[in-house]
Amino acid sequence: MTGEEFAQRWKQSGIPGGRPRALEAYAAFYREGVLIPELKCTIEELGIGAVVRTHTSESNEGTVLKFTQRVPKALPTAKSQAAASHDRQPGTPTSVSLPVQGGSAGEDATVETESVVIPMVGRKRELSYTICVSSQVGCAMGCVFCQTAQMGLLRHLKPQEIVAQWWAARHAVQRPDASAPIDNIVFMGMGEPLDNFDNVMKAIEILTDRRGPAIAMRRITISTVGRVDGIERLMEQVQKPGWHQLGLAVSLNAPSDAVRSGIMPVNRAWNMGELRKRLCTWGSASRAHLCLEYVLIPGVNDGPQHAAELAAYVHGEEFENRRALFGEGEEPGFDDAQVARYPGASLRGLVNLIPYNPREQSPWRAPTDEEAEQFMQWLRGLGVYCKRRRTKGRDQMAACGQLGNLAYRRASKKPLTK
Repeated sequence: MTGEEFAQRWKQSGIPGGRPRALEAYAAFYREGVLIPELKCTIEELGIGAVVRTHTSESNEGTVLKFTQRVPKALPTAKSQAAASHDRQPGTPTSVSLPVQGGSAGEDATVETESVVIPMVGRKRELSYTICVSSQVGCAMGCVFCQTAQMGLLRHLKPQEIVAQWWAARHAVQRPDASAPIDNIVFMGMGEPLDNFDNVMKAIEILTDRRGPAIAMRRITISTVGRVDGIERLMEQVQKPGWHQLGLAVSLNAPSDAVRSGIMPVNRAWNMGELRKRLCTWGSASRAHLCLEYVLIPGVNDGPQHAAELAAYVHGEEFENRRALFGEGEEPGFDDAQVARYPGASLRGLVNLIPYNPREQSPWRAPTDEEAEQFMQWLRGLGVYCKRRRTKGRDQMAACGQLGNLAYRRASKKPLTK
């Protein structure tokens, strides 16, 4: 709940102290990790799954921490919620409607979420942390290079289960430098956030509540495989008061429909041209940044021609003018007959180059540093604003595209349709 919703439920339940005490308790819970004694409930009853496993690995900016939390394999039913309310300790204000977890407490009835806390050293050489949160258990998008996609979709995460990942990172796990803030949140863990739209938006509403976690909206980014229908809904959302600085990252990962459809099934539902039309209008709906994520996979999308095709996609009609910057033969792999033209203005955003992190039983290796650097230089030579993401946590299966426990594998849902 948001702070206002919590205060209203508190008042309806007749708990002493009224609104001032409710908001005081709400703030203490999120900012200090203090349980609310008046509610007489456990951490698990609040929807915060137990941290059952942690992994650490070192990077050039600090220690990367991956942790897992146990959640029910199936969402609580109305019947299980009623039973839980009946069994709650006497005196607990049931009208507060706590999100009690249903089902057995045994491991057979649970699955795990995975989250990663990533150290970041800023321009002023100050350490902070970014938490990469999951929005689903598994994923239905089917991207062939991604570990999570091999699980299929088990279920959506509820708002409390998403917020619980931030709470656990802040209060329940041991970080090497606990004094450094966790001030950035990226929805880049397990799952497709726009496939779980309402729950993700509610979680963000809670995370940005100034009475509770008070995370600035500009420090939250949603990453999507490119669900055009979800981006359209997100464009409506960011025009609401307080939402205009929510960041968007799109996993492009290919320079053409031929390549992208082979590694990302979503492209068969919304091709790159349709996706680009929506991205061209993102700036008119939001004041936040746009990031185009490009996972560099050796032998798939890392050649000079791929760089030229990607530049054409980014620049659109402006690309013809960009060609004037080069002399004869200086354009890497550029071929008029092969590089498509895309209508519309240039995409105003950053291309974030991500060296591929192999999943289990991957048919592809990770690119070398030299290969990643070469591709980035090709893009920059073609006038593309790009940066390279430094790999963190690969050896602990904590890097981009590596989250997910295949022991929980299940069949994916039906293929995507418009």
